[in-house]
Amino acid sequence: MSEPRIASPAPVPTTPTTAATPASPLPSPSSPPAGLTPLGLATVLLGAALPFLDFFIVNVALPTIGRDLDAGPALLEMVVGGYGVAYAVLLVLGGRLGDMVGRRRLFLWGTAAFGVTSVACGLAPDAWTLVVARVAQGAASALMLPQVLATIQATTSGTRRTKALSLYSGTAGVVSAVGQVLGGVLVSVDLLGTGWRSIFLINAPVAVVALVLAVRSVPETRSENPTRVDWWGTVLLSVSLVSLLVPLTEGRSTGWPLWSWVLLAVFPCAAAAFVLVELREERAGRMPLVPPSLLRVHAVRSGLTLIVPFSIGWGGFMFVLAVALQEGLRLGPMAAGLALVPMCVTFFAGSLAGPRLAVRYGRRLATAGALIQGAGLAVVAATFWFGWNEGLGALGLAPGLAIQGLGQGILMPLTIRLVLSEVPVDRAGVGSGVLVTTQQAFMALGVATLGSLFLSLAPGSGMRDALAITLGVQLVAVAATVLLTFRLPRGVR
Repeated sequence: MSEPRIASPAPVPTTPTTAATPASPLPSPSSPPAGLTPLGLATVLLGAALPFLDFFIVNVALPTIGRDLDAGPALLEMVVGGYGVAYAVLLVLGGRLGDMVGRRRLFLWGTAAFGVTSVACGLAPDAWTLVVARVAQGAASALMLPQVLATIQATTSGTRRTKALSLYSGTAGVVSAVGQVLGGVLVSVDLLGTGWRSIFLINAPVAVVALVLAVRSVPETRSENPTRVDWWGTVLLSVSLVSLLVPLTEGRSTGWPLWSWVLLAVFPCAAAAFVLVELREERAGRMPLVPPSLLRVHAVRSGLTLIVPFSIGWGGFMFVLAVALQEGLRLGPMAAGLALVPMCVTFFAGSLAGPRLAVRYGRRLATAGALIQGAGLAVVAATFWFGWNEGLGALGLAPGLAIQGLGQGILMPLTIRLVLSEVPVDRAGVGSGVLVTTQQAFMALGVATLGSLFLSLAPGSGMRDALAITLGVQLVAVAATVLLTFRLPRGVR
């Protein structure tokens, strides 16, 4: 198989006639079945923004939610973790269902469900109702988001696909940071007396706009050879993710009870069973939930491996930063949110500039992006360390966050294009589901691990020392990202 060139991926087939033989290398796509108009692209990107927004928007609102609903740390972590776990668990299934019944149809269903569950979150009378509504909101996100990448993959090619994927990555990165900015602003403004509830209620009109636009502008695509759902694979993947993420998210705040250790012991067994079932399904000529042959493609495997340390660090950093700014530096929700504006701006700038730079520098650009990210994180850590007792405010963090955002904006679009560059249109939903599941599962893992580390160290060591240790661990994850960029295909563009 030739090495992928992301700026000029092979075109996508108009009418795929056969699915790839599971045990054989995946076929290359040819020409798109229908074009995605600029309005259609804007619409699916609007839909993609909602799940990323709500993964982070609650971070700066957690103290207010805790006071209003009389919720302790364990319940507040479930407000964050419940969404993330449901989201990660169902993403691959959402991609498969889109291949089967139509990607636009699943996008519409998921967007409508997201709007309804957002209203349920905003009207929740108590903490447990909010947790349940957040789990349902995560499930709705899992129906919607895989259809975005799958639709882009199925309806664009060449430079149009490169630009669309860069805009997708830029949207995901910017909205992740904007989520905390918007959350801080809405909580502070107290729109119509709704307080923290407005961070959820605001999703409803956005979802309505996305639905109306999608009906008019998003083409329907689906696999020409839909296969049955791999229910055993779905169950085992769900058990694997739940048994890992739930105890890591809730264990610290609940005192590591027996059930948390039991679930952690279940994880390796469920993960091994999942791998064996997927191998058996593919050998039997059936389509597994996550085809092992897909993971044997160098571009897919290299890109997913790179996403792992990046997502762990990114998810953990955003959670820890929100806590440090509000509870450590005593900034209000609005100031804590606005501190991330420099990162938003440079992330988006890096995402837009990346495709042109990749043509010239190839794999070296990924390495440069990871190094710039690491330099920015080091500046942020030094700023916290030396400025903690010196009246440090949001403006003091701007240089480090801006550098960090630029590096991330350069790296992530390149990685996403790499993963999808050799995924055929007939498996667009599966490929995008695997990509986003990896991203979201490890972001949730980052919140659970780095967040728990920080919150465990803070009472005894002080918040400044706890933050220094946590950011040091994240720098190790960035160093791993840098090393992994050297294993990318040499022809990556």
